[in-house]
Amino acid sequence: MDPPPGYREIQPPPALRHVVECLWTRTGEPAGVLRIVPDACSDVVWQRGCGTSVVGPDTTAKLVPCTPEDVFVGIRFLPGAGGGVLGVPLHQLRDLRVETKEIDRAFDMHADAAPSDVLAHFLSAAEGRQPDPLVAHAARIAGRLTSVDGLARELGLSERQLRRRFHVAVGYGPKALARVLRFRRFMRAIHAGRVDLARLAFDLGYADQAHLTRETTRLAGLPPLALIRSRDAAAA
Repeated sequence: MDPPPGYREIQPPPALRHVVECLWTRTGEPAGVLRIVPDACSDVVWQRGCGTSVVGPDTTAKLVPCTPEDVFVGIRFLPGAGGGVLGVPLHQLRDLRVETKEIDRAFDMHADAAPSDVLAHFLSAAEGRQPDPLVAHAARIAGRLTSVDGLARELGLSERQLRRRFHVAVGYGPKALARVLRFRRFMRAIHAGRVDLARLAFDLGYADQAHLTRETTRLAGLPPLALIRSRDAAAA
């Protein structure tokens, strides 16, 4: 049986919540193009008829064509967890989509499998995987980052060590992670219905509304109002 139409997220079991943000399914979307924006995560994605691939951390929006017949199943790893879980330096996968068998065959799944079997397989493959604990902790506090040097001191590392471990575990450095996480908070806010951009810029720590506009355009490929309109149109 196919998952319910649309996009939905499924909470992982407690034993995996230190590495897995969610499992997700997407099916029955109208024909068109999905705009996938950076979220600081990495995913393993199965598509019916195509098989399984690893999606590295994005730094810009990706446009993905879809049809109502498409069925996707994914497992999304927390920021800072993907490198350790997949056993590959994530900076090598930045902005890329690579066949799973080239990265980690344990997550590979037949293209004609049942979606429920894919979900169960992903959970089984993720069992026992561990992130870099220091970077996983750093990713949780990156939202209050004031300087890379200060974060390095807090974690007892040199800046060089910190950057190296971030590139392996996250896919990019601490400042880039902080930027993407702040943008992610903006996306959650507009998804919740907020459109007061000047106030949002202040609340989220942007210098001003112009700064919010530049960052949104850089990461999502659209300025804030156009992004809000595109989400409203997609939801209609």
